[in-house]
Amino acid sequence: MRERGETSEEDVRVLPSGTRWRVHGSGSPVTLVAHGLGATEGEARIPASGVRGTRVVLTLPGHGSAADPDDDYWDYGNVAADVLEVADLVGAERAAGVSLGAGALTRIVAEHPGRFERLALLLPAAVDRPRGGAVTEVFEQLSAGVRAAHSDGGSGLRELVARGLPEGAGIGEYVEQRSATLLRLGPALEKLPHRAPLADRSALAAVPHPVLVVGATADPLHDSEVAEQLAAVLPEGRLELFDSTAPMLTHRAELRGVLSDFLNS
Repeated sequence: MRERGETSEEDVRVLPSGTRWRVHGSGSPVTLVAHGLGATEGEARIPASGVRGTRVVLTLPGHGSAADPDDDYWDYGNVAADVLEVADLVGAERAAGVSLGAGALTRIVAEHPGRFERLALLLPAAVDRPRGGAVTEVFEQLSAGVRAAHSDGGSGLRELVARGLPEGAGIGEYVEQRSATLLRLGPALEKLPHRAPLADRSALAAVPHPVLVVGATADPLHDSEVAEQLAAVLPEGRLELFDSTAPMLTHRAELRGVLSDFLNS
């Protein structure tokens, strides 16, 4: 018998693309959580911690136990279509997304401004322009690490992942887990840095509900200016900046507090 609050494989639902989701908790509100590219399963759950009601945690294709997608899957429009389909199936009223997940949610509310009554966008990577040159260079290095894994056993990729982590963070098996996920995501690493969620950010001016935008001042993959620009164009946008290279690792408790206060309001 399962303990209260636990889930089993029977609780997991799957879309044709391979996107999976698991439901935690019960009652209102229903909050959908969409992770970032290359996120470990532990990372994917962080935004759901402390949120009341029902939490629906997605696992995008190529991550965790989700199947690998076709190479042409990796486009913000395809990811957004999956996220919206799950949101509609579970009746999500609120949502939180990290990086790629934030981009997918940005695409959704640009096309359906009133879809979520509260929205949290963490570490947004782009709005209506692809990532900048310095960030793209990091992705190119990661892609090279993935390509070299057949000859070096993934040691180069693990070194790159470890190099981007803050000193003193309790990372445990994080480097191994993230590297193993990135090895499945070569096409995504090559394509997504050259794409943006939107064609025109002005569409976000129609979003009527509160949106929390969380950025980091020193994250090598997520320019804080993107978070600032995104918050500025949203009528009910609120910006929170963390002085960190990876706030989901270095400021986990503070981040959870900000998210739960906002999403539980």
